[in-house]
Amino acid sequence: MKRYVTTTAASLYMLAGASALSILTADTLPAVANESIENELAALRAEIQALRKEVNEAKAQAVAAVGKVASVEKAAGKGVPDLKVKWRGAPELSNADGNFKFKVRGRINTDANFVDQDTPITGVRDVEATRIRRARLGVQGTVWKDIDYILEADFADNRVSLADAYMQYTGLPVDLRIGHFKTFNALEEMYSANFITFMERAAFMQAFELGVRRVGVGGIYDENKHWTLAAGYFGANAGEIANDESEAFGARATLAPINKEGRVLHLGASVRHRSAGFSDISASALPTNNTLLFAYAAQAADLSMTGRFVNTGTIGQSDTFWGLEFAGVWGSFSMQSEYGRIDIDTPFFIEGNPTFDGWYVDASWFLTGETRPYDKGGFGRVKVRKPVFKGGTGAWQVAGRYDVIDLSNNGGFVCPACGTQKTWLVGVTGT
Repeated sequence: MKRYVTTTAASLYMLAGASALSILTADTLPAVANESIENELAALRAEIQALRKEVNEAKAQAVAAVGKVASVEKAAGKGVPDLKVKWRGAPELSNADGNFKFKVRGRINTDANFVDQDTPITGVRDVEATRIRRARLGVQGTVWKDIDYILEADFADNRVSLADAYMQYTGLPVDLRIGHFKTFNALEEMYSANFITFMERAAFMQAFELGVRRVGVGGIYDENKHWTLAAGYFGANAGEIANDESEAFGARATLAPINKEGRVLHLGASVRHRSAGFSDISASALPTNNTLLFAYAAQAADLSMTGRFVNTGTIGQSDTFWGLEFAGVWGSFSMQSEYGRIDIDTPFFIEGNPTFDGWYVDASWFLTGETRPYDKGGFGRVKVRKPVFKGGTGAWQVAGRYDVIDLSNNGGFVCPACGTQKTWLVGVTGT
């Protein structure tokens, strides 16, 4: 009995010890495991931070490298182009800031004339023909913001001739132009043939050669919407060859006391003096021919292939032109008139110093509600309210003109073909 009790007590002591050891072990293992996990997490955080640092350094190096490449390309002119393309009747290319522009320009005008010229009386046969009146191709644009340019050639009549070819510096209050362009005279001559109301300009402009382009230099002020000034000095036409080159001076001023959309009152005046390059003509040194003297002639009516019923032949050694201009716009209605006079000095072997003049007055009305746009002393392209290519009716205009050229004041000059030509014109235009 005593032995039994002893054995039981020993077992109890062993059980109690095992229990205590289990309790101690249970409390120690979680602490060891937590410490190990925290160490691992700390190591991972350190690795992540190191990787982030490496990534950030790599990004910085990449950005720096891209910046260096861009700088080198920009310096070498090989950067990505900031090219813009627009369509304004033709493709126009420009950079983002508009300092550089390039545009192709051109036109083709075709005439068909069917004219009864009363051959028994006029001595000129009838006309039934077609003709390429103008066939022009060129470019225009801007370089370095302040320099505009135009270069255009005309291929009509199966030959090539130079039309406008000039550069114009616009960085000053007064624009400076140099190259091949018209002298500054007459309202109709100062805006494009694309925008004139009738097929041809007035007869006196043709007779007095106001549309002839010459090589020269000029200044233009047109920044004020109510007035403009222009003047220039010119040598010969680009196609003219002479030992003693012709020269000319031209100036024009305009005033528009009323100038807003649909309401315009235009007044203008111009002068031009030119010499034919025969300043040294004498009895001992007559020219072999008179082709470089000035002639004064006009075609009949508003047609480019009719006869010239008033024609002086080549008689002018020098001349001075004076011109007056008037135009008014009131909504869809427009009126326009010009007067021109020319005083002629003939060489000593031609008797007399004649004075010729001419004038016209016209009126037009847009049936479809358009109005003639006015800017910088001239008229521009009409904005069609309902274009045909957008399903509209287009712009329709009726117009009439009375045109007079008078070569009868001969001042002692004998001229069988001189006289007065009067023309009535009625027309309809559609755009």
